[in-house]
Amino acid sequence: MTRELLPIGAFARLCRLSVKQLRHYDELGLLRPASVDPATGYRYYRRDQVRDAMVIALLRSLDVPLAAITRVLTGDDEARAAVLRTERTRTAERIAAQQRSWQLLDRLLTGGLLADGLLRHEVILAQEPARRLLVQHAVCAPEEIGPTVGSGIGTLMAGVSGLDWTPPVWGLFPVDLGSQLRIAVGVQSDEPAEAVPGIAVAHLPAGPVVAAVHVGPYEHLTLTYQAVFAWIHERGLRPCGQVREAYLADPGTTEPAHLVTRVVVPIDDEELS
Repeated sequence: MTRELLPIGAFARLCRLSVKQLRHYDELGLLRPASVDPATGYRYYRRDQVRDAMVIALLRSLDVPLAAITRVLTGDDEARAAVLRTERTRTAERIAAQQRSWQLLDRLLTGGLLADGLLRHEVILAQEPARRLLVQHAVCAPEEIGPTVGSGIGTLMAGVSGLDWTPPVWGLFPVDLGSQLRIAVGVQSDEPAEAVPGIAVAHLPAGPVVAAVHVGPYEHLTLTYQAVFAWIHERGLRPCGQVREAYLADPGTTEPAHLVTRVVVPIDDEELS
C-alpha cells in the first residue's frame, strides 16, 4: 500500500498544503482519500490526486465557492470555462462594489459631510404639488434597485415616445425597505395610460415633504437619504406615502459626478399641526 499510496503527511508536502486542509477537503467531499485504513483511520492518496488538490487550493485562494470548485473538477472543458467566467464576473462585481464603497468613504472624508457625528446636507421642508404620472412598475430586491430603475426608464422612454410629458423622470419607492420592493419610474403627463401597453397611472398627492438635492453618482444617494431621514426623525415627523426621486440630469450625457437628483420624502400632515 505504501508503495502505491502516499500517507496524508507526505501527500500534503507534495501538494504544499497542510494536513488540516486535506482533512477539510475530505470532510467537504471535494477530495476524498484513495484509501482509509479501517483500523487507524489514516488517509492515503494517489499521486495522480496532486493536481486536483492544487487546483482546489488555488481556487479557494481566489474565493471560488466550493460548489463551483466541484463543477470545475468534475466538468469537461466547456463546463469548467463556464464556471470560471461566472466567477470572473462575480469577482468584478465585488471589486466594483468595493470601489463604490471607497468612493463613498472618500466623499465623506474630503467633502466634510460628517461633523460631530451628524450628516451635513441642506435639507428643506416644502410643499409639493399634486402630480399625475404615467408609470412603469417593477419588483426587485434592494440591491437590484439601480439596474431595475435603469431598465424601467429605458422601457418607459420607449413607451412614451411621441406623447406629451413634462420632465423630469421620477422614481417611486416605498418608505420601508423589505426583501422585495415594488418600485416605479414615471413621467408627469395627462395622456391616457391606455396609450402605452404596460403603463399605469399614479397620482401623487399634494402636501408637505422633506427634500434635498443630491449631486453625484446614484450609488452615493444613500448619503442624502441618511441626511433627509435624520432630519425628519430629529423633528419628530413621520414619513408616509412613497419616496420620490426626480432625476434632473440625463445620465446618458452627464458624468456621474455631475448627476443631480432631488430626493423627496412626504410627511404626515398631522405631525405638523
